[in-house]
Amino acid sequence: MTANELRRKYIQFFASKGHREIPSASLVPVNDPSVLFTTAGMHPLVPYLMGEDHPAGTRLVDYQKCVRTGDIDEVGDRTHLTFFEMLGNWSLGDYFKNESIEWSFEFLTSPEWLNIPLEKLAFSVFEGDENAPFDEEAFTKWLALGVSRGRIAKLNNEQNWWPAGGKHTGPQGPDTEIFYWTGEGEAPEDFDPENNAWVEIWNNVFMQFNKDESGALLPLAKRNVDTGMGLERTTAVLQGKKSVYETELFTGILARISLLAREEYDAEHQTGVSMRIIADHLRSSVMIISDGIEPSNKDQGYILRRLVRRAIRHARKLNIDSVDLVEQVVDEIIASLRAGYPILDEQRDRLVQVLLTEAAKFDKSVQKGLKQLQKLWDEQNQITGKDAFDLYQSYGFPLELTEEIASEYGQKVERQLFESEFVNHQELSRAGAGQKFAGGLVDDSVEARKLHTATHLLHQALRDVLGDHVEQKGSNITQERLRFDFSHPEKMTDEQKKRVEDIVNAQIDAKLSVHQELLTVAEAKKRGAIGLFEDKYESVGDQVKVYFIGDYSSEICGGPHVENTAELGHFTLQKEEASSAGIRRIKAILG
Repeated sequence: MTANELRRKYIQFFASKGHREIPSASLVPVNDPSVLFTTAGMHPLVPYLMGEDHPAGTRLVDYQKCVRTGDIDEVGDRTHLTFFEMLGNWSLGDYFKNESIEWSFEFLTSPEWLNIPLEKLAFSVFEGDENAPFDEEAFTKWLALGVSRGRIAKLNNEQNWWPAGGKHTGPQGPDTEIFYWTGEGEAPEDFDPENNAWVEIWNNVFMQFNKDESGALLPLAKRNVDTGMGLERTTAVLQGKKSVYETELFTGILARISLLAREEYDAEHQTGVSMRIIADHLRSSVMIISDGIEPSNKDQGYILRRLVRRAIRHARKLNIDSVDLVEQVVDEIIASLRAGYPILDEQRDRLVQVLLTEAAKFDKSVQKGLKQLQKLWDEQNQITGKDAFDLYQSYGFPLELTEEIASEYGQKVERQLFESEFVNHQELSRAGAGQKFAGGLVDDSVEARKLHTATHLLHQALRDVLGDHVEQKGSNITQERLRFDFSHPEKMTDEQKKRVEDIVNAQIDAKLSVHQELLTVAEAKKRGAIGLFEDKYESVGDQVKVYFIGDYSSEICGGPHVENTAELGHFTLQKEEASSAGIRRIKAILG
């Protein structure tokens, strides 16, 4: 079964069970992101898992594009990916464990769908602890479906307990996980989760409790189901492949890279590692760029820059020209993802141009790094591990290149010191990101509501002052301030900033009421509603949620908001700056 077939069958199956298909959300989290990228299928749905009404209803199904960057340096082995797709189905206060488990079993084992022999499957459930009981309902349901007791593991809360949005408080509950046997011969009668031949392919999370600040678990009146199945991993498992890189999602890309390198792809050779890094990083870069991000030294742009430059560095190891790499491999990437993301065809020229521009900038950075390295050597007759890190941090100068040049001088670089500096840098970056994105999608505080409502006024005011080309490109809200990214080609003048500030405060002083209506996309557009990535709402279904602020602002949004602008206080625009090419950023407060 191909990845495209798996994706299509999954959507068709849950549609047959009354689920509405919703489109993949952007890789850039919308409205108070807690991370730089959408990292899981549930991430865009957290507001709805916490009680917001979803315009498509209470039964949803989707395939969500995701990026995880915590282990970029692990990519190159046979398992890690930065970009991946997550298949998910959701119940928002609708069905619960019985239907969720029954349908998962039907989809996996029915001849009409995946037709997996039950002998190849195993399951895990929550064993219970001092805070919550053993999940007997899930355990009993698997038995009723014909699963043997030996194939159901009872695991602790480290393995089988999930909080919404990764938070310790709020909605959470036990989960049941499904595993597939990938080992030689028949699977053992008893399931051992420590045996790596058992690969997890599906996770059903049952959000039935709310944990308060005291740590008490209270039953939720509205219980949800949140599931996830990794498309790439499950495709590899179903095809009997040892690695996702052996599936059709990557074979065409790797073949093109191999052709450019004039060397056969050998999974076990170091050249194979480089080819996998190039394939993964350019694939992720294409998807990130397609969502409006461009390389920069900040936030998502920094991650994108790191991915592109690491891919180009490994291409150089294989003597592949950057222009040939980009122009030919991008086409293979688009071909592999076209079925799920046809918009990539329309974006092809822009994708290539952004990547080529970054490749050229990398070339310049390497030349600057070479000059600095020579200067360091002339001054101190050595290159320390800290020097190597400074070259990497300031110029994107690869450690391997520093080591290669140092060896020509008869010296070894202190790699351990470089790695120590790198770890310190990562910890500082994580700490900064933790504060920067402390608001999170699930922040429902009074201050967050006020600031979120203010972004609607700000968005419309920017359009009034700068023009209708202004579109929201992202926002982040803490309890102290708002940050709003928008499309605009140049720095705002002081006069423009003052006009925007005055307009927002005029709407606050007007004490405008705030209300929401469910409208079709056509109705929303007819009434002048604006929205982030508005074209992605087309396939949600009949209705979208539109928030109106008096007669001044109307915007497609999920919330949360205040009821009247009089609650906001005084709006102060603190800073306006560049975010990335063609994207400006405003930071503002209410007081």
